[in-house]
Amino acid sequence: MSGRIAGRVAIVTGAGSVGPGIGNGRAAAIVFSREGGRVMLVDLALDAARATESMIRQEGGDCFSFQADVSDAGDCRRAVEECLARYGRIDILHNNVGIEIPGGLAETSEESWDRTMAVNLKSMFLLCKEVVPHMEKQGGGAIVNISSINAIRTLPALSLPYAVSKAGIIAFTRDVAVEYAAKGIRANAVLPGMMATPFVVGALTGAYGGDVEAMMERRDALCPTGKQGEGWDVAHLSLFLASDEAKYITGAAVVVDGAQTARI
Repeated sequence: MSGRIAGRVAIVTGAGSVGPGIGNGRAAAIVFSREGGRVMLVDLALDAARATESMIRQEGGDCFSFQADVSDAGDCRRAVEECLARYGRIDILHNNVGIEIPGGLAETSEESWDRTMAVNLKSMFLLCKEVVPHMEKQGGGAIVNISSINAIRTLPALSLPYAVSKAGIIAFTRDVAVEYAAKGIRANAVLPGMMATPFVVGALTGAYGGDVEAMMERRDALCPTGKQGEGWDVAHLSLFLASDEAKYITGAAVVVDGAQTARI
């Protein structure tokens, strides 16, 4: 690694994993650390964040774990305060938290809709509200928000609130980028396609009768490459967008999907 974000401080939400393996948040936290960043690992499940922390510390990285419900304003405020207390600054905010509740219009309850919007979209609003003023004082920063190709395409496994929340992330990212461009703060959205991650296994297993192997084979077949991506693919794009290599990229919605949206 070349130290592309050496000395910078990153907050990564959803930095744990909902099951064994490497999801988008865990991969991003590890990659940020490998490139010289100091990383705050935020997750609702503290044990999951600590598992990521252990991986990073085994490689000699500097990080710490913090439990928070990022759909709660108070938890977001406390997380930012703790990061500032530990590291004194915030250079990168990586918003990765998301949930997916299956169903179309008829199947989606008001509770499911509200919960999805709170976790997937409101959380980014709350954290940006807390982080951006500190980035302003520092003279800049980078925000990377994880959306989905479901924001721009309807996929076979319907989740109406998920799709709408992910589309909202693109609009939210765009407006923040324009508002703060002159202040050195960049904001970009990443749109992953089919990814073989613990989140996907947990979210979609029920739709395939619990046959994980059949589910993964079907998802692989939907990809022009013949294979899904992985958390590392999302993480490396996120690193690029957070680094100075992307200093003139802001307000973008960047797809990482192995050409899936090019074919659909």
